[in-house]
Amino acid sequence: MMSSGIPRHVGIIMDGNGRWANQRGMIRTQGHLEGLKAAKRIVKAASDMGIQYLTLYAFSTENWKRAASEVGFIMGLIKQYLRNEIAFYRENHIRIRHAGDAAGLPADIAGELASAALDTGAFDGMQVILAINYGGRDEIVRAARRLAVKEQDMAAITEQDIAACLDNPDVPDPDLIIRSAGEYRTSNFLLWEGAYAELYVSAKLWPDWTGEDLADALDEYRNRDRRFGGITVNGE
Repeated sequence: MMSSGIPRHVGIIMDGNGRWANQRGMIRTQGHLEGLKAAKRIVKAASDMGIQYLTLYAFSTENWKRAASEVGFIMGLIKQYLRNEIAFYRENHIRIRHAGDAAGLPADIAGELASAALDTGAFDGMQVILAINYGGRDEIVRAARRLAVKEQDMAAITEQDIAACLDNPDVPDPDLIIRSAGEYRTSNFLLWEGAYAELYVSAKLWPDWTGEDLADALDEYRNRDRRFGGITVNGE
């Protein structure tokens, strides 16, 4: 069926911060700083457009392989964002949530995430899920461990049982996954939840993204033929 209206849940792989900085003769950390500004623009635009859930791929389980100085800078940016934007969340009634392994984060970052989730938990606007120390495979492994603890008959496990043990089981699967910077891969992002998500790739580097770029992605989404493994009326 043709997609109609606004996707309920959008996931974004925010790629290209380092390349943006390199193209301008800047250090990579400057690209991450500009990427944070872009994230705030897109959060506001998504909220204004009526998107209900927005998952931002902020730091993957593989990103720990980067230089310690870069990882430290990114963690500092995340902490700054969570601490300094509470007025922005309140003004826009945005609820903050986390996807990923909180136990593997520095204690101060995990604490800021928990605090932001608690402070915004009653807000009824868009929900922003920050994927930090997140990997799709890791999420599935952690879900399997949770399931193994509470399920005695493993042979009877269903897809619904596994889905119920994911990081945010009440959040609907993404309708649309966006990737900036022109790379055609999902990079371990929402592997279970994104099984039937529409994919949209933009050549524009993440720090340059604005609400107009999000609007372009939504326009293309509306024209997609979503079959979910089925067929159309014409059998195609």
